[in-house]
Amino acid sequence: MSLTPPTGSVRVLGAPGERHDEILTPGALEFLGRLDAAFADRRLEILKERRRRSGHLAGGTPLDFPLATRALREDPDWRVAPPAPGLTDRRVEITGPPERRTAVNALNSGAEVWMADFEDATAPTWTHVIGGQLFTLLDAIERRIDFTSPEGKEYRLGERLATITVRPRGWHLLEEHLEIDGRPLSASLVDFGLYFFHCAQRQIDVGHGPYFYLPKLENRYEARLWNDVFLLAQELLGIPRGTVRATVLIETITAAFEMEEILHELREHSAGLNAGRWDYLFSLVKTFGHRTDFQLPDRAAVTMTAPFMRAYTELLVRTCHRRGAHAIGGMAAHVPSKDPDTNAAAIAKVRLDKEREAEDGFDGSWVAHPGLVPVCREVFDGVLGERSNQLERTREGVETTAADLLSVRRTAARGGPALLQPRARSTARRGRVLPPYVGGHPRHRRGLRP
Repeated sequence: MSLTPPTGSVRVLGAPGERHDEILTPGALEFLGRLDAAFADRRLEILKERRRRSGHLAGGTPLDFPLATRALREDPDWRVAPPAPGLTDRRVEITGPPERRTAVNALNSGAEVWMADFEDATAPTWTHVIGGQLFTLLDAIERRIDFTSPEGKEYRLGERLATITVRPRGWHLLEEHLEIDGRPLSASLVDFGLYFFHCAQRQIDVGHGPYFYLPKLENRYEARLWNDVFLLAQELLGIPRGTVRATVLIETITAAFEMEEILHELREHSAGLNAGRWDYLFSLVKTFGHRTDFQLPDRAAVTMTAPFMRAYTELLVRTCHRRGAHAIGGMAAHVPSKDPDTNAAAIAKVRLDKEREAEDGFDGSWVAHPGLVPVCREVFDGVLGERSNQLERTREGVETTAADLLSVRRTAARGGPALLQPRARSTARRGRVLPPYVGGHPRHRRGLRP
């Protein structure tokens, strides 16, 4: 890959803070500048394509599996890279912000994986962004994160720690405290770049590697962009190609139609897919909320047993296991309550949710609180036993159509007041069979290969 030189240097506009110079080093800023020089224009094209496709879908263009990549989906032979060190067994993953106390509790929780979340769980202030990189990630890897709170409570790392993964912010966000040529840098590249520059080799040295969760992807081209970022980053720092691993959250309705393609684009860096169900529901609301045939009840009433949500998760497991990738279940967001009855009822719901995922073939699942680790572990231990995963369960009997992923009417009919109110009339006539939509970038428009 060609190493495009940056046209200028990265300027730090954020206020200086304690030990910030350990993260915002000249070398790290130059690294961010090189990533920006290589990918800033492509990022803008990705965002432009999002708007174009959103307009088409709003206008009634039907959503379907891409015709251009049908041969790829039907090819039975390709596989993603084998699981990386520290990511072989992922039966329990815990998520949370890259904050010192939360990090110690998560790393000590007994979960196999901790996801340090710069996206949904973090208010992107300058203090949180740099503090998360410095006081949490770098210090955790160096095992100097121990501290005592003002109340006198001690937080100390144990011997067995969860594997660290990092979720950077999405492609649509900017980091306005860092700029080059008078414009802000991509928040995705900042979160990825600072962690990779300072911690990739450190993680390799302790037997793991630089591992990531990728949010809000909408199609295979966005996965291709991330893959090229990984290739360049490894080349610039002399890290072997394929060391990076990334799990993609399938949390947009358009990405659900390109799961195979997303795995294929990232295949030498892929660690699987995750069912990001809350954002997936929001994506459906945002994409089709103006259409009378996509009315839903209140999202809180839409459970994972709804037919269109079952279709989504079963397709995800089948897709992952067919390609040798892990399938990771959705979030259990309950925070334990001091009221015993309330807590028991919530834990029972979490248990049912995890039992469904384990029985469906998921290799592990997410929890948001250390108090939920035992119940998630118990469920997956009961299904996995001594195995690390369920990759042998390829779910070949699952056949998911576009209609299965988009049929929300049966859910709305049972769920009470509709959440999605029509704002405009769909251009698609009822009862009319429309041609399938060829997703992604039309080759005749941008010259991109399928």
